[in-house]
Amino acid sequence: MTAPSALRRYLLVCFLTWLPLGLMMASMVLLLAGRGLSLAQIGLVVTVFSIVTVGLELPTGGLADVVGRRVVLAASAAFLAAALVLMSVATTFWMFLVSGVLKGVARALSSGPATSWYVDTLHRIEGPGADLKPGLARGGAVESVSLAAGVLAGGALPLLVPPELMFPLAAPSLVGALAAAVLLVVVLLALPEPGRGAPGGALTGPGRGAPGGALSEPARAPGSLGSVLRDVPARVASGVRLAVGGPVLRRLMLAAGSSGVMLMSIELLTPGRLAELAGTAEQGSMAYAVVAALGFAGSATGSALAPRVARLAGGSAKGAIAGVVLAALSVGALAATAGLGGAAGLLTAGAAYVALFVGHSVAGLLCLEMTHNAVTAAERTTVSSTASLALQSGGILGNLTLAALATQAGVAASWAVAATVMLASALLFVRMPAPIGSSPAPVLPARSGSG
Repeated sequence: MTAPSALRRYLLVCFLTWLPLGLMMASMVLLLAGRGLSLAQIGLVVTVFSIVTVGLELPTGGLADVVGRRVVLAASAAFLAAALVLMSVATTFWMFLVSGVLKGVARALSSGPATSWYVDTLHRIEGPGADLKPGLARGGAVESVSLAAGVLAGGALPLLVPPELMFPLAAPSLVGALAAAVLLVVVLLALPEPGRGAPGGALTGPGRGAPGGALSEPARAPGSLGSVLRDVPARVASGVRLAVGGPVLRRLMLAAGSSGVMLMSIELLTPGRLAELAGTAEQGSMAYAVVAALGFAGSATGSALAPRVARLAGGSAKGAIAGVVLAALSVGALAATAGLGGAAGLLTAGAAYVALFVGHSVAGLLCLEMTHNAVTAAERTTVSSTASLALQSGGILGNLTLAALATQAGVAASWAVAATVMLASALLFVRMPAPIGSSPAPVLPARSGSG
């Protein structure tokens, strides 16, 4: 396999992974409400999804490092297809709760393996010094494009489906299930498990950030089911020790938690704010779909620009600072304009939303590169799952605090707190240590077409 071929396969999987989630995004809450669930029950379904995701992040990351990326990605696609089919036909609270559990399992399984597959494959083709930024940037851009296309299509589908054919709000989740089934087939056919050594199958030299300069592992076939299950906890423990004990990864985990707090403030408060500005819940839903699509377009732009930002700023850590500051200022702008109404309120909210996701995507892509440069293939997906766990944990913290603050003091106060947390996290990238066991990776010019 060549590097361009690996990139094409990675981009296809990125697109198909996020398309089902984009399709269901605009209609999910309305579907649950239309089937008779109260707001409290809808909140419980979402909370169960988050708890399942957080609880399984590390075990599934360790599983991917033990049994391989393709198996775990295929299982994720299967769980997601089942969850969305159940959601489209569910009529009771308990059915939706089971669907939330299945979605949580799918989300945890999908956290990291695709990127780990691409990084491992590129390292095997080009060696451990391969420049990761261009491919990861394109992957992030494709994910955002997929979400934008999905949320727009998912918002329009209920308007196109005749009510006598099916419940219109169930159409997006059913189409999402079909997209997940396509993802399952693509993963099985297009993602051969990469070796985890250097080109030619040899072991690499000192690992980037591996304790004591440990050697990267070559690919190995898993043994019995018992040996696999015994290996997963050890791999999880190793990855957690690396994430918590490593000076680079520890900072990156804290940054991910801060991003979780900020993103939760957006997910919690933006739909209600836009509904208030638009006038009705239905118009607010359409406004949210449009603004969310614009935000995903901003995210795609940020991913494409990340290599150039890093080059101009003088390094990935400094580029991440620029992205974090832009995101924090954008949330601050949402807080400052929370009192505006009508068209002015919609325009300022939309502009701030786009700028926020440009900045967040720049920082997120460069954090992803720094994370992968600080680990070896042996614990790559486990550490990626640890970062996702930190993000989800920050979101749970934001969910528990910012909603109550918004109720007591208003939306502007919650956004101001989120902006402050995000801005403070920029300090984590100041004088970022170099990965243990390696010299800092050079910031190379962006390749053609990478932004």
